[in-house]
Amino acid sequence: MWLSLLEWLGLAWWVEIDTSDCTYFFGPFSSQKEALEAQPGYIEDLEQEGASGIQTNAQRMRQPTQLTIEKTPVNVIDNRYSALR
Repeated sequence: MWLSLLEWLGLAWWVEIDTSDCTYFFGPFSSQKEALEAQPGYIEDLEQEGASGIQTNAQRMRQPTQLTIEKTPVNVIDNRYSALR
């Protein structure tokens, strides 16, 4: 119930892990300590999957609309727009 209240208020803690290919959000957690304690396990899993350029951040926020956000390669061009613009 406490965690639900924190989520509703946007005060729950989330671990954001940014890699060269994706940004991942893990949570929610009721405290920064809890989020930071969980972080190494997530990093280990991503390293085993071959992730590189890993950067982490624990922050208070509302639940992200997406838990995994894939990055668009800079050289990918669709029919109308270039990511280089």
